[in-house]
Amino acid sequence: MAGHSMAMSSVKFSPDGQLLASSSADKTLKIWDTETGELIRTIQGHKQGLSDLAWSSDGRLIATACDDGTVGIWIVESGANDRYLKGHKNYVFSVNYNHTSNLIVSGSFDETIKIWDAARGKCMKTIAAHSDPCTAVQFNRDGTLIVSCSYDGLIRLWNTSTGECLKTLVDEANPCVAHVRFSPNGKFVLASTLDNTIRLWNFHTSRVLKTYTGHTNEAYCIFSGFSVTGSGKWIISGSEDHKIYLWDLQTREIVQKLEGHRDVVVSVATHPNQNMIASCALEKDPTIRIWVEDLPSGDEEENVQIDGA
Repeated sequence: MAGHSMAMSSVKFSPDGQLLASSSADKTLKIWDTETGELIRTIQGHKQGLSDLAWSSDGRLIATACDDGTVGIWIVESGANDRYLKGHKNYVFSVNYNHTSNLIVSGSFDETIKIWDAARGKCMKTIAAHSDPCTAVQFNRDGTLIVSCSYDGLIRLWNTSTGECLKTLVDEANPCVAHVRFSPNGKFVLASTLDNTIRLWNFHTSRVLKTYTGHTNEAYCIFSGFSVTGSGKWIISGSEDHKIYLWDLQTREIVQKLEGHRDVVVSVATHPNQNMIASCALEKDPTIRIWVEDLPSGDEEENVQIDGA
């Protein structure tokens, strides 16, 4: 699926999986039909490149993180701008909605996290979160916690309502943290660091439970995530060697490498209910690829339960 003219930054399925949204340094947001690959709409309005996007839980709105220091909110059906959230003093690098989509969290190169009232567009809280650019922010499943990460090597857990830092996770080697996200059940966080490593943390005990290696990640903020729709449970990530890697969650073994992109794969996303992965890459290959290969069946021993209650 080609259409962007510059490096891509993020690709995410809509909550029902029927649509796919992509963001790019070309300043545009594009909406695609997942099944046909057809481009439905190109949304323009930002003055600089986009680093991230997030769907609202009802699939009606998309928030975008922009290098112009704003968060844009866009109406999917019409492509119209709903509002811009202004307040960050540098690039906005990460954005996410909470589960009810009444709050938005954004992380910026100005080292802060902002929590916004999504309906009113008002900043409710600014948190001086890190001592280097904030590279990712996300709410947990019920919206009570926010996880953030930064080039300063720290992963931090925040109380959404008070803005209090509840926990700081740091690896001994203190590598720059490029991406972080909660597991589907909210009990763990998955962190990608610029030492070619992905770590699964139990943030309650501050312990690393699993470490995934074999991919290349030393320069770019590459998305990683969980695939739980198929027969097994997998960790997935893009890589600077132009491939997508899949690891068995439990055994940590690489079970598949997906090849086809011609540049760094910066973003990967899993379909909400089908065994499908979307990926996108940097400027030598600003395309989206949809992968529906059958994945190998998983190890039956479920040591770490990442989905369900």
